[in-house]
Amino acid sequence: MNQPSNLFESPKRERFFLFALAGIQFTHILDFMIMMPLGPQFIKAFSINTHQFGLLLSSYTFAAAIAGIFATYYVDRFERRRLLLRLYVCFIIATIACGFAPNYHLLFIARACAGAFGGILGSLVQTIVADSIPFERRGKALGTVMAAFSVSTVAGVPLSLFLANHIDSLGWRVPFMFIGLISTLVLYIGYRNIPKISGHLHHVHEGSRFRQIYDILIAHHHLRAFVFMGLIMLTGFSVIPYIALYLTANVGVAESYISLIYLCGGVATLMSSRLIGHMADKYGKVRVFRILAIVSLIPLIVTTNLVPVPLWVVLINSTSFFILISGRMIPAMAMVSQLVEPKIRGTFMSLVGSVQMLASGIASVLAGVVVTITADGKMEHYNLVGYGAVACGLLTFWLVGYIHSDTKTKNA
Repeated sequence: MNQPSNLFESPKRERFFLFALAGIQFTHILDFMIMMPLGPQFIKAFSINTHQFGLLLSSYTFAAAIAGIFATYYVDRFERRRLLLRLYVCFIIATIACGFAPNYHLLFIARACAGAFGGILGSLVQTIVADSIPFERRGKALGTVMAAFSVSTVAGVPLSLFLANHIDSLGWRVPFMFIGLISTLVLYIGYRNIPKISGHLHHVHEGSRFRQIYDILIAHHHLRAFVFMGLIMLTGFSVIPYIALYLTANVGVAESYISLIYLCGGVATLMSSRLIGHMADKYGKVRVFRILAIVSLIPLIVTTNLVPVPLWVVLINSTSFFILISGRMIPAMAMVSQLVEPKIRGTFMSLVGSVQMLASGIASVLAGVVVTITADGKMEHYNLVGYGAVACGLLTFWLVGYIHSDTKTKNA
């Protein structure tokens, strides 16, 4: 398989390039994540239940999944940089619109629009990394870009929650306006530091575009990758959206400490993401993934069965949860991105992104149906959600061996 040619004059240029991509990842991940800790505020502000909150979350993910499918038709037919920046402008507009939504239904629509653009951005960023960085260094590069998840939890989520809690006149609206402001700055950084990437355009696409997409979709090794990524998302996102609600309602954690939980988790994952990427490159992506997949099930089970305990116990468990759950994605994406040639990588990664978002939406909706809030405000059946997540996690441990075999066969 063709390896990416060197686009950068120096390591410094490559670092600025990865920093710009990480900035785009940071803002669209923060835009998605900020809904979860704001759950108690949305439930109060709109007088909705957990199922309606789950639908609000899934409006973003389902729209992202649908948009990713449509993106497969054109994503490999445009120069990467231009497409990325234009989609990012649309994402910024949609995110700001969320902050001005006057009611639940219009917020639902605005979230769907933000998800449509944000979901494509996520897969496109990963495609650009795969197009630009050789496989032997890709784990570390993806670790850098995916550290955006950590930065969003260590800085974005706590700061957004602080603003939402201390600007009473605007409340939950402030985080979306804050994200829009930061995104505008990132847009400028990306404009200056992301080079033109058009190597994939040199390949001639013959025949019907729909037939090409269909062939990519049904290839057996691609189907395994889609199932693999879907199970990874089901493992995490059946549990994550309801952590804040469960901790405040059942464990007795004050709402003011939720930002601290995200802060600690973010600091830890910020430090661990590049290390995990380096370990995946050095010791093997399958081995590192399997270790993380199994060990991550421990804090997952604890999280969904937690009883009132001291805050320090909550912090240790939640921090471990964030490190391990997010860490799995680094070796997983490095393997999956290598399954295809550059000429169809954008299409394939858009489909992967759609599967991820679809699985996330299904996970949050199903969990919202399973869990209930009793008359005294307690959340019930969260443990059942945890057991289902464990089953999905164990399946990823088994399936990653097939993904690795497909990668070796494809690159032989």
